[in-house]
Amino acid sequence: MSNENAGHPVDGAPGYDVIGSISTNVADGFTMVAVGDLIVSRAVTKSQDSGFGEVVRILRDADTTFGNLEVNAFDIRSFNGHPQAEYGGAYHLSLPEVGQDLKAMGFNILGRANNHSFDWGVEGMRETSRVLDQNGIIHAGVGENLAQAGAARFFETTRGRVALLSCASTFKPMARAGDPAGEAPGRPGLNALRLAQAIVVSPEMLQNVRLISSALPSDIPFREDPVTVVLAGTTYKAGDKVGYSFEPDSRDVADILRNVRRGKQFSDFCIVANHCHEPGNWSDEPPDYERSFAHGLIDAGADAYIGHGPHQLRGIEIFKGRPIFYSLGNFFQDDLGTPAGAEMFGDYAKDPRVHTDAEVKIAEMASYSDPVFWESIAARSRFKQNQLAELRLYPIELGRLRRFADRGVPRLVNQEQAKTILERLQKLSEPFGTEIAIENDVGVIRLRLGAS
Repeated sequence: MSNENAGHPVDGAPGYDVIGSISTNVADGFTMVAVGDLIVSRAVTKSQDSGFGEVVRILRDADTTFGNLEVNAFDIRSFNGHPQAEYGGAYHLSLPEVGQDLKAMGFNILGRANNHSFDWGVEGMRETSRVLDQNGIIHAGVGENLAQAGAARFFETTRGRVALLSCASTFKPMARAGDPAGEAPGRPGLNALRLAQAIVVSPEMLQNVRLISSALPSDIPFREDPVTVVLAGTTYKAGDKVGYSFEPDSRDVADILRNVRRGKQFSDFCIVANHCHEPGNWSDEPPDYERSFAHGLIDAGADAYIGHGPHQLRGIEIFKGRPIFYSLGNFFQDDLGTPAGAEMFGDYAKDPRVHTDAEVKIAEMASYSDPVFWESIAARSRFKQNQLAELRLYPIELGRLRRFADRGVPRLVNQEQAKTILERLQKLSEPFGTEIAIENDVGVIRLRLGAS
């Protein structure tokens, strides 16, 4: 058989895509609304709080609206699974009608990879997927194996096709998805970004750690290293500032970057979400690995990086005309899910024969009384010429001082509180060279097209 294309250029007509372009291709005016963690246990669209209705209007007024779903959704009366021995600090659970309610609010894409994805095991993950699928909500980050958990999922809009990938650097070890190998099947789980943690200490402190390590009996011979010491499985290294340092697993990074490229090749706009508590919920600064990781994702084709996990705001960076949110904090903190597993009663020194599920949850939430855990933003990004043209940041508050059964639902804030939230976000974003103006109680970032 003769080759009809012999002698012709392999790329065909000029401009014909033969590589799978990762360029952005949304119509002018494309908008994305992004919020942080959705810890929601019930349908709340019938809320009597008019402030919540104002927030819902922001969610609905976008081509795509994202949140991180940090709950499982099923009816405990017919559930065939179990609470897991490893869980994310609370057994987050919502009723199945939450799926329909989130759709009514305007959410059409949700991240699923986080430390609560498998609080209720594989059965809980599957039931939650079924609830979301039934309500037409696109979700990513978990699956029957690593290939499924890491893959992009797609949402069609009138201004372009949106891809979503979801990963987590904070997760329980048994929740990590795996691919098949030979006769061994794949493992259901989440799309994990493993981190190797080291504790940074002064050279003087490191010398003391070295003395302890050399004196302890061990199966592994003591190895003299001028800058690093391993003590009881923990790595210490010398540095200028005491703190934590993280090194992402190169295999996980390579998989995620490839999936971003693949997702963008099949879409016009690509969002990557990462659930990252590191270095800890006490920190309003991102861990040392995250900035270069986010930049690498954008270079691979991502159009937005959305961080969540520490339950408080972290800074915003604009990189190559793309928004990077290092943490959008909480959007819902409606922690009324019941029942709680036996481990949770034990961990919070409660007796299930005496105490209620609510009292366990209240004990778990005791460390989150600071207002920063109850104040956040809804971020609305508008794109023009395939770059971010304007970012509007709407301050919200979750009813911190309301009774337990009524708090956790977002509403827009008054002028004084808006100023407090936005000025804090200004300060957090300064290290990234981001300037946030405050106009009519809304944070605004405007970009010159072509600027990075």
